[in-house]
Amino acid sequence: MKITVIGAGPGGYEAAIYAAKRGAEVVLVEKDKVGGTCLNRGCIPTKAFLASYDAYEAVKDASDFGITGIGEFGVDYPAVLERKNKITGDLVKGIQFLCKKAGVDVKEGFGSLVDANTVKVTAADGSEETFKTDYVILATGSVPIAPGVFKYNGRNVITSDEVLSMTEIPESLILVGGGVIGCEIGQFLNRMGTQVTVVEALPRIMATMDEDVSKALGRQFKKEHITVIAGDGVASVDPQDDIVNMTLASGKTLSAKTGLVAVGRAPYVQGLNLEAAGVEMGERGRVAVNEYLQTSAKNIYAIGDIIASAQLAHVASKEGFTAVDNIFGANRPMTYHAVPGCVFTNPQLASVGTLEFQLQKDGKELGKDYKVGSFEFKALGKARASGHLTGFVKVIVDMNDVLIGAEIVGAGASDMLQVLTTAIQLRLTAEQVAESIFPHPTMCEAILEAIHDIHGLSVNKG
Repeated sequence: MKITVIGAGPGGYEAAIYAAKRGAEVVLVEKDKVGGTCLNRGCIPTKAFLASYDAYEAVKDASDFGITGIGEFGVDYPAVLERKNKITGDLVKGIQFLCKKAGVDVKEGFGSLVDANTVKVTAADGSEETFKTDYVILATGSVPIAPGVFKYNGRNVITSDEVLSMTEIPESLILVGGGVIGCEIGQFLNRMGTQVTVVEALPRIMATMDEDVSKALGRQFKKEHITVIAGDGVASVDPQDDIVNMTLASGKTLSAKTGLVAVGRAPYVQGLNLEAAGVEMGERGRVAVNEYLQTSAKNIYAIGDIIASAQLAHVASKEGFTAVDNIFGANRPMTYHAVPGCVFTNPQLASVGTLEFQLQKDGKELGKDYKVGSFEFKALGKARASGHLTGFVKVIVDMNDVLIGAEIVGAGASDMLQVLTTAIQLRLTAEQVAESIFPHPTMCEAILEAIHDIHGLSVNKG
């Protein structure tokens, strides 16, 4: 059996290695670097940057923990950038090694379909290679959206692709889009010395999470002097040589050295020649798939940002494994009721499952009743000892006590979320999760307290 994977982001390269380990002959086609956007221009670069600032913060606050004698210190941004580049470079080499060890044939070039069983790879020099395959997994990912109104030029009106490779920190920045990408990058650049203004057309930043979560991040942004303008869109953009002028829908005018467009990402399907293979498209330019991730061409599967699922690296990876399993005959549907999402701001934000604002919006029509339990970190001994007092855990159950959603705000939220993700995926009740012994002293104890709070039994909640 020969499987060809087009696109070597997290979903694509992991699907390729997984398929090879299951015994398939595998070809992996990538026009850029293996690892895709996540590794080279997204998840990993931003986390490398944020880790540098965490180190800076630890030194700055050392005296609070009884550490003295630290002299002058500051941020060397070129060194921060160099560290980021080394990390991503090492990880790219690691993926190349894993592919080679697994026997995956990596072909560099742009992959497209000639028909349902034929793939063409066009190299950078224009040369072409065509070969037959039994199955195809499309995993070409997404690209930043830059609507015409923004007059994107890649110089002083940029997207997330360019911002993570800047050799100098901009003096000032108007950041359009208060979602995950905008909030992470905006907070980092602000902490590096950039004067940041966030413009969000929706009524609040991080509108995909509950209002109390958005407010917690908004309070932190206010402390850090990040200006947030919510409920106001962009009417016009006028980039000059040394300044970018923006006029908002309200008539308010803004100016900064740089404008960053972070309003979302579009599926990358251009040039794939999907029609020739009989692959049908769905809504909003995405590839249509069934619950088994199979397209209208039965031997072609699609995963990741090009289908109608969450644009998250870990979701693409799970979809890749599921697609491979189904090619091998598993007939296993992909499920999405427990998709975890993390925002690596400070404080971190994390959520999974159905959130309260979604229940409030749809509850009356759908007849959904629910209960909420919550607990603030400041009441934990571990939080006091570590100095991480900000934030809370919130859990949501249906009327059968089954966990259906959760959110965490605070230090380590992204790591703690997996406990609740597993519980929601397995459709456990709050009572069942409460039967577990949670180690002390840990931040995870807040999960247990929040679950007990559903039943009015939280011992440490006043």
